Amino acid sequence: MQRDELIAYIDTLLEVDAYKDYAPNGLQVEGRAEIKKIVTGVTACQALIDAAIEKQADAILVHHGYFWKSEPQQIIGFKQKRIKSLLQNDINLLGYHLPLDGHPELGNNAQLGKLWEIEVIEQDGLLFTGKFKAPVAVEEFYAKVASTLKREPLWLKGGAEMISQISWCSGGAQGYIDRAIDKGSDLYISGEVSEQTTHLARECRIHYFAAGHHATETHGVYALGEHLKEKFALDVEFIDIPNPV
Repeated sequence: MQRDELIAYIDTLLEVDAYKDYAPNGLQVEGRAEIKKIVTGVTACQALIDAAIEKQADAILVHHGYFWKSEPQQIIGFKQKRIKSLLQNDINLLGYHLPLDGHPELGNNAQLGKLWEIEVIEQDGLLFTGKFKAPVAVEEFYAKVASTLKREPLWLKGGAEMISQISWCSGGAQGYIDRAIDKGSDLYISGEVSEQTTHLARECRIHYFAAGHHATETHGVYALGEHLKEKFALDVEFIDIPNPV
């Protein structure tokens, strides 16, 4: 498949033009024009690049790519090594950030809802809210989140023993807890946590799970890769580089 055809398809599918993002979405480093093998992963770290080189991939598709607005512009140090590895091996790097959080079917948050068997009742930008079929014990749901994400979240206890409605947003979206409170949710889940999150949870009577930035953002890029595999008969392989954060 031609690279430009693939990128045009993903850009349209994820509606990249609808997002004002912190990094460019789409092609970030140009490699060979024809793509047969794609390696997918959460972050374009050196370990993922090395694995893609070993797999003889034509492209790497990630959620966290390069050229963030806050990062230094110089291509030196680890950044130079990463980009040099891509260029020397003629590998394309494709990165999709917020569009891969917000997609209503393939996105990180939509996939978390499916994983946790929650009926989505509202998507407010990147913030998803859903209800259980019947109220569940928060301890029981905590165990489910830990099991499905293969890590134990940090649990800030602030709400009732039984929960009916939750809101969630993957990654570093702990600041959305205010919006979850306004929506009347019993629990809010994101990937990371801040000092003030503890006090908000206690004072506003809402539970908070910090379930891991990496852990909450593995399922979107995996789902997108599987979609591309099925639609275009591409060889797509997800490689997880463990990250405890």
